[in-house]
Amino acid sequence: MSDEKKADATVEHEAPGRSLRAADRILDTARRLFYLEGIRAIGVDEIVRQAGVTKPSLYRSFASKDELAASYLRVYDQEFWKRFDAAVAAHPGDPRRQIFVFLSRVGERAVMEGYRGCGMTNAAVEYPEPNHPARAVGENNKRELRRRLREMAAGMGAADPDTLGDGLLLLIEGAYISGQLFGPDGPAASVAQNADRLIEASLPRGS
Repeated sequence: MSDEKKADATVEHEAPGRSLRAADRILDTARRLFYLEGIRAIGVDEIVRQAGVTKPSLYRSFASKDELAASYLRVYDQEFWKRFDAAVAAHPGDPRRQIFVFLSRVGERAVMEGYRGCGMTNAAVEYPEPNHPARAVGENNKRELRRRLREMAAGMGAADPDTLGDGLLLLIEGAYISGQLFGPDGPAASVAQNADRLIEASLPRGS
């Protein structure tokens, strides 16, 4: 029996706990490959090869590659809000400082070697179809981020909180892209400082 057939036979008779571990390996591998190479560029053959599983194992855990991509982005979404909420929790009642801390960390990551931007922004570019499950995850994240930034701008007392919130969102998205274009010496490193200047210009004098 060939090694491939042995692997198939093993996977077909996995115990429940082992199946869960296989699903985790598949998702972890897909997350890494999708982020570094893009979702469309990576096929399921490459995912199962690097995860050390077989296609039947993948399709038992994920109905399709599209669902696997959406699962990757759901994890990405959870990790994004964990970082965002940590910055908020560190400075209760001070939205300006919360944003500065969050964006300082964005700027640090955006100039690291191998940075590939925001996985959800990248997915939106790859999948313009509004009903694609991966795009839906990313789009929901961006809409919620926009809502929160506008709310935080209002909490700062901005004269036009919606415009300030949208300006901050544009700076964030610009950092994601410029980090890929310019690397360690790029403008993304100063995203927090530029955001703070925008906030300062948007607040009534004396605030």
